[in-house]
Amino acid sequence: MEPESNEGLHGHAFDGISEPKSEVEQEELDLGIEQPKDGDRDIVYIQGPKFWLISAAVAIMMFMVNFEVPVVVTALVSITNDLGGFNNVSWVVSAYLLGYVAVIVIFAKFSDIFGRKPIFLLSILIFIIFSAACSASQTIVQLAVFRALQGVGGGGCWSLATIFVIELVPPEKYTKYISNISIVNALALLLGPIVGGAIASGTSWRWIFIINVPICVPAFIIAIVAIPNGFPYGDRPKYRREAVTSSPLGRIDILGTVLILLATLALTSGFEEADKDFPWRSGYVISLLTISGLLWIALVFWERHVTRANGAREPILPWRFLTNRHMMGVLLNLLFLGGPTIVSMFIIPQRFELVYNTSGLEAGVRLIPYTALLPIGSIIGSILAGKHIPLVYLLLFGSILQVIAFAVLGTLPSILTIPPRIYGLEVVAGLGCGSNFALLFTMIPFVIERFDNATGMGTGSQIRMMGSSIVLAIATSVSNTFLRPQLQALLGISDTNAISTLLPTLSPELQDQVRLVLAESYNREVLVLCVSAALQVPASLMMWRKTQLTI
Repeated sequence: MEPESNEGLHGHAFDGISEPKSEVEQEELDLGIEQPKDGDRDIVYIQGPKFWLISAAVAIMMFMVNFEVPVVVTALVSITNDLGGFNNVSWVVSAYLLGYVAVIVIFAKFSDIFGRKPIFLLSILIFIIFSAACSASQTIVQLAVFRALQGVGGGGCWSLATIFVIELVPPEKYTKYISNISIVNALALLLGPIVGGAIASGTSWRWIFIINVPICVPAFIIAIVAIPNGFPYGDRPKYRREAVTSSPLGRIDILGTVLILLATLALTSGFEEADKDFPWRSGYVISLLTISGLLWIALVFWERHVTRANGAREPILPWRFLTNRHMMGVLLNLLFLGGPTIVSMFIIPQRFELVYNTSGLEAGVRLIPYTALLPIGSIIGSILAGKHIPLVYLLLFGSILQVIAFAVLGTLPSILTIPPRIYGLEVVAGLGCGSNFALLFTMIPFVIERFDNATGMGTGSQIRMMGSSIVLAIATSVSNTFLRPQLQALLGISDTNAISTLLPTLSPELQDQVRLVLAESYNREVLVLCVSAALQVPASLMMWRKTQLTI
């Protein structure tokens, strides 16, 4: 991919001039260690058994941290039957996402300062410890708190895993490696609802968290043994570009870290609670969103100061990201992609359960056309990108597929039998979302400086998760605005959270009426996803240029 010099892009193009190799470099070639082709000689690409072991550890942790969201959703009824606290059960899911999204950029930047290996190990350890704690929870509040801390470990694991993906292979292999590793993420989303439903119906819900321990411990051991100290720079001074005149603590952007943590928590908490326990116009929601806005503004000004100071302190969110039109296009794309990709996995199974009266396990199975096509879309997008098709064309095509799929899904007839075309629309939506997901993360290393790769990948992941929270809140609000007066007229209640437990107690005739109303409310939620998909189009056009970016 060759950036335009007059646009401030920083790519990895190699000028083709063969430089004389030093004795050390020749020795590395003899040992089978690949050298980068972009002129930078401070990254050592690992090959052989160590490469596959590290890839296995990354794949295991990517699988588990993504698995944790859908596997719990289908077990919420079992959890509340045991622990009680139905009114607070949504926090079992929300707390994990809050902890997860709050630390992604922070852990990415800390890995720049303290090293990839120790931060990855710390993240895995936190995830293991609090998975075990979740399994031992005695109240719904305890479970929510432990889930938040488990989410911190999960966010750290995801952040480091995405960084490893672009540092284990040279740039020309990004598309193939990212498409392969995306299969792991899709399998997690595919198997999560099925496994969660099976565990909840066949044994104790606590096994959902217990099984994390024996699966993640091998990844922890592999990471200790296989990841070299100082990865990816090697353990020799010649591979260290950074000056060693300042201590690691002196390089931490403490204020920036606090600001991005609080700004993210306030934003996601505000949107999580909006129009659920608190109306949009409540003091709680308005205060959180206002505080978040002020913190984001303060963060931008502070990061501008830190970046321009060019001192030992390293900005948590470099100002140069905000002045890079291509990077901003990528980030906005990820913001608007988060909703369609993630929120679909909540809305579609709920429709199957509440409107079409399937079990939780069956709803998870009927989501397979969507979750199975996510990795296939990633692979297809990566293959097409490897054929030098301009990436902006591929992104636009993926966005259009999403718009078509969600537009038709949002206009399904309000009937109680499953329309067969819903499966075909899941396929189209999965292709569009999967393709753009892989393409956007592939683009990040090519539109920023290499030393910003870790922060760039972390920022992309965090923005995507924030986008999913925002779109979910808006979709829920749109649905509730329609649903509440309808429920009030039919049942004399307006509490939408009680529908899943109340529905089986109603007469068959009243159940059918409520299900028809729910069908229309889900249509409105899906149309919000359609709007989010459509907004990806102008975000992609931000990256338009005379000579389009290709790989």
